[in-house]
Amino acid sequence: MAGHSKWSQIKRKKGANDSKRSAMYSKHIRAIQAAVRSGGTGDPAGNLSLKNAIAAAKSATVPVDNIDNAIKRAVGAGEGAADYKDVTYEGYGPGGTAIFIETLTDNVNRTVADIRAVFSKRGGSLGTSGSVAWQFEKKGVLLLTDASEAAQESAIEHGAEDIQETEDGLEVSTGPNDLYAVQDALVAAGFTVDNAQVAMLPSNTVAVNGDDARKLLILIDALEDLDDVQNVYSNAELPEEE
Repeated sequence: MAGHSKWSQIKRKKGANDSKRSAMYSKHIRAIQAAVRSGGTGDPAGNLSLKNAIAAAKSATVPVDNIDNAIKRAVGAGEGAADYKDVTYEGYGPGGTAIFIETLTDNVNRTVADIRAVFSKRGGSLGTSGSVAWQFEKKGVLLLTDASEAAQESAIEHGAEDIQETEDGLEVSTGPNDLYAVQDALVAAGFTVDNAQVAMLPSNTVAVNGDDARKLLILIDALEDLDDVQNVYSNAELPEEE
């Protein structure tokens, strides 16, 4: 079961410094408000998109008060409130890596122009729809610090599709709609779930080293800094020192 964590890029985001934290919070608030509007309710029990957005915000340490206020504002918003659309983009980075980008935008022309400019300046290229999406699959991912045999057996018993031991513990993958059922079952069984999130996981990874690795990280950082970009996923396997 042991191996390289496909979710390492997502976990790496937790290291964002203070200068980026405010922008990161704003992205999560936008995602929460968009989920309320698209789902028609501010109750996460009846709005899976909102439940996912809240979980992602909490994993990024967005304060609970900020989350609650964002939901209240979205519920009370009437005509004229920003109407954000989910739009995805695909491209290629240094070392032959595939990059999948999720955005929330109220101006598609602006967003695609910004993304194309970053790819052009940072050694990548924007691809067409479907060019790399086939290399990624939407999954629910849970992280447990307990990688014991009992934790692994419990995860499988309660519906995990795959489990993998990592340096940090146990990584459990599920179907995207089964994430919270598996999480609740593991918690009820006495295990602590450190993180639970729906993400796009690569089916295979590409080893990237040296200059290509550094260039790729710079490209991903630049894409993540764009206001409309919510998540950036790659199929790169990077050395820890990078």
